[in-house]
Parts: sequence; C-alpha cells; structure tokens
Amino acid sequence: MREGWLVRLATDAGRVGYGDCAPLPQAGTESIESAAACLADWTTTLPGLSPEAALGRITASADSAPAAICGLETALFDLLAQQARLPLARWLNPRSSAAVKVNAVLGGLDRHVAERALAAAAEGYSVLKVKVGLMAGHEEIHFLHDLARCLPTGISLRLDANCAWNEKEAEGFLGALAGLPVESVEDPLASPDMASWFRLQAKVPFPLAADESLQIMGADAVFNQPLVRRVVLKPMVLGGLGVALALTHRAREANVECVVTTTVDSSVGVTAALHLAAAVNNDLAHGLATSAWLEEDVGNPPLPANGVLQLGGRLGLGSVPN
Repeated sequence: MREGWLVRLATDAGRVGYGDCAPLPQAGTESIESAAACLADWTTTLPGLSPEAALGRITASADSAPAAICGLETALFDLLAQQARLPLARWLNPRSSAAVKVNAVLGGLDRHVAERALAAAAEGYSVLKVKVGLMAGHEEIHFLHDLARCLPTGISLRLDANCAWNEKEAEGFLGALAGLPVESVEDPLASPDMASWFRLQAKVPFPLAADESLQIMGADAVFNQPLVRRVVLKPMVLGGLGVALALTHRAREANVECVVTTTVDSSVGVTAALHLAAAVNNDLAHGLATSAWLEEDVGNPPLPANGVLQLGGRLGLGSVPN
C-alpha cells in the first residue's frame, strides 16, 4: 500500500499548485513519520511568502526529507509555471518534448513472463523491464533466453538487478547475456564502487545504469569521472524536480544518459515525473507507466498509448486531484 500526502499551495491571486509527497523508505526516502513532521514544519513557514521566496527557502534548506521537499517544490513549480503561462515541462526547459516514451514493467521471471511480454509488445511498448537477481543466476539466464526467442523484432529488455550480486556473480550473469536484446542492466552490484563498475561496463556493450548505485557512489564520483553510461533519476528520492534537473545538466556535460522513473507515485507525482522526462528530452524509455499498479488514485494519471505518454498543453503541472 502506498501512503502519502497531497500538497496544495494557494496564492492570493487565486492560483493553486499541487505536489505529491509519497515517501518510500525502501527506495531511499525518509519515513512516513519524518515526512509528516517536515510538512508540518513548513506549514508554519511558507504562509505569507511569494512562490519565489518560498522556493528559495526550500531550496536553501538542509532538510533530509526528500519526499516532503519533492511535494512542496512541485507545488511551487506548478504555481510558477502557471504564473509564466507555460506547461511545467516548458518552464523547466523551453526545448522540452511533447511526448515521452515509457517502458513496460513485467516484474520477475516466471512461467508467465513471456505472456506478459507479448501483451506489452502488442500494446506498443518497445522496452520491457524485468527484475533479475531474484533466483539463481543460471535459472534466470535460462528464462531470459526463452523469453528472447518469443519477442518480436525491435523489442528490447531492460533488466534491473537491484544491487543483487558481488562483482564475480555480476560478471558471470552479464557475460551470459551475450546475444540477447538487452537495452541496459540497472544496479548489478551489491557494493558498487567506480573501479568495479568500470571493469564490468568494459565487458558489455549495453549501458549499466545507476539507480540505487548513484546514491551509494555519489553524484560527484559518477559525473566527475564518467565511467557510468546511464543514471536513473527518481524525484521523490532525490528531493524534487530541481535537484533531478540539475543532475541531468551534469549528466549531459559528462555524456551520461538519464532515465526518469517514479516510485509508484500518485497521479500528481507521475505527472511531475513526466514533465521532468519531457524536459530531459531524449529518446530513451522512461519508467513512468506505474499508475496501473494502484487500485485507487487521487486523480486521473497520464496513461500510455503505444508505449508513449503525451503531455497536454495545460499550464503548470496540469494535474488536479479529484
């Protein structure tokens, strides 16, 4: 079950901005209690400030509650983009894209994974994300070879190991992927460091992507000595769209690819991540097709068609809860 808060900020001019605070400690955010305390503190600080001043206060704070800060900052970005008469993506980057490719999520490898893969391909997805590192490596390699044989031409696999292996195990698994349509592998190492990451990356043609590994190794190591080819950015974990956007600028300078993903957020959080992905404006599939995992939502989430999410022309975030 996902728990959190909607953040609603209103101005004297009648504008209303929304943000999503959905902490998920296992993904790297604060606890639900810490998020609640952070939001309570800011409710006594922000009233009476302009959106610009409020954003300055939040940006300058050293608060260690990234999900709460993400919700507050998103609501302020929503207000400022509305004030500028722009959709949020264009406010973040005037050259933002109007549509974002997304990956399908298949879960782990089991006897039904081929069925799920073919269904996703029929819906127009070209990148299918699969969890690995959940069973013995040779078993998963067998599943992946069987899966690859049934995939239509042009469909690729994005594998996520969630920091499952030591370097020797990772090397063996990655080597056994030769000949398979692998688009990337996320977080192969349980204890990543730049030296071991470089050794692994040098042995495979596809990118190794740093998600949790980005937090472990640190952005300075990743971008100052760019041995990492791809990073995964989660606004709820990083502390908002602003921090994530700054990382995309560093990544671009270091020739590192960026993929934006949610942490299974509400429609407001997914829409915010969609605007960020549009501002990144690359041709990669982003991890935003997660709304179907929720039985109920606070509003109408963006829904993919043919593996793509479209941005409407509404000003600001463009996501209003029910």
